[in-house]
Amino acid sequence: MILTFDSLALKFKDYTDVKGKIRREVQSGRLTQVARGLYETDALADGKYLAGAIYGPSYLSFDYVLSMRSLIPEAVFGTYTSATFRKGKTKQYENAFGVFTYRDIPVAAYPFGVEIRQENGYSYQIATPEKALCDKLYTISPVGSVKAMRALLFDDLRIDEGDFGRLNFDNIRQLAPLYHSTNHNYLIKLIGGR
Repeated sequence: MILTFDSLALKFKDYTDVKGKIRREVQSGRLTQVARGLYETDALADGKYLAGAIYGPSYLSFDYVLSMRSLIPEAVFGTYTSATFRKGKTKQYENAFGVFTYRDIPVAAYPFGVEIRQENGYSYQIATPEKALCDKLYTISPVGSVKAMRALLFDDLRIDEGDFGRLNFDNIRQLAPLYHSTNHNYLIKLIGGR
């Protein structure tokens, strides 16, 4: 379970030195520090449960979701990539649970194509595969043609064409214009013939 400093201070209110008590809990392994003022009671918790609490608002996306959905061949063990907005720069946190990276996407695109999941007493937000692909394309230098988009998807990112064909193209057509990006324009042209 994720706990904040404030919730721990309330829990340990009868102790004279609350910070000292929290420090001892961390040293004993009963708590693991996730970020400043944020702790986890289960040292074996999956990082996907913690990503949204570390830096937010955010949801899991980019390479993490593309790999999890087997759209790209690279495995991303212990690496959690998340989308956020209006932060102005990429942020990265490293802790006992993994490496957590946060990148901006346009505000207009942020709320769409995101699912809320509940597992093992945790709640977290994660992009659909279509949204993760759109988020990823936003972070890549613009291509100049449909042919270049095809090469980007199937050669550079190594997305399997069969897996790509199973994506929901209607969802992509709705999401892509929200990014106001050349890559997304060519993505729509590419799927236009499918």
